[in-house]
Amino acid sequence: MKNATTHAKLLVVAIIWGLGWVAGRVVAGDISPFTAGWARYIIAVGCFLIFLKVTNQWILPNKKQWKLIIAIGFLSTFLYQAFFMYGMKWTAAGDASLMITFNPLFTAILAVPFLGERFDKRLGAGLILAVSGVAVLAWYSPNVDLPVNERLLGDALIGLSALSWACTTILMKKAMTGEDAMSPLHLTVWSSAAGLLIQTPAAIWEFSQVGLPNDASFEAWSWLVFLALFSTVLSYVWFADGIRKIGASKTSFYVYLVPIFGIFSGWLLLDEKLGISLAISFILIAGGVYLVQSKESS
Repeated sequence: MKNATTHAKLLVVAIIWGLGWVAGRVVAGDISPFTAGWARYIIAVGCFLIFLKVTNQWILPNKKQWKLIIAIGFLSTFLYQAFFMYGMKWTAAGDASLMITFNPLFTAILAVPFLGERFDKRLGAGLILAVSGVAVLAWYSPNVDLPVNERLLGDALIGLSALSWACTTILMKKAMTGEDAMSPLHLTVWSSAAGLLIQTPAAIWEFSQVGLPNDASFEAWSWLVFLALFSTVLSYVWFADGIRKIGASKTSFYVYLVPIFGIFSGWLLLDEKLGISLAISFILIAGGVYLVQSKESS
């Protein structure tokens, strides 16, 4: 099959991102949120920069590009990571992996005021379906061992991380068009570097409050390294390569698989519960997102 290797890599990316919710749950239980995000990106940015140098793709952004890169870094690295790590302290990995699928829906909604796209019946129907899926997840999640108020708080924070990433997507679309257009790979690398610098004061403040995570388990540190090397560096490089080789629409299909792997990873590795409500929620949310994305591609 043409581009079989690319499709295989994207399937691995979906599995890695599914496991990333388990990783986030374990890390958030042992390591303070800002410290965890900062340590993740220290490793990731170092690897990104080495990758650019080794592959002869080292291109420094110009002054105009840096303005967008800093904004993207704030949203995608600092804000997203803060919501992600705090959210994973409270909710289940499977529930969180479903909430994050709101990202493309938020993107479509934000495109109305910021990119001049229309809010039509298809977008409205997709929104209703997805919100219905979240309602099912909120009130009928099988993970009843988590206090409902804590789980709802965690789900809301993961929803905010999806919103921050949707804002990132809008800015990235702007950064990848026009005379000063950048590639997805270079945008990811340099915005990660900018976001790491923005994270640093928050990590220093957190250190002054709670100190070093000396009691963190080896498992937590191992999962944090997994998030940095696999969920960030390898996955973003392969995902960007997928966009370049087979296009954004075909590549984005693999994002639909992430909640499936996230739910089953949580069940397998964290003893989270499975239930029909998760399947119903997934169908409603994914159906709403698909309806919106089919509008964009038509």
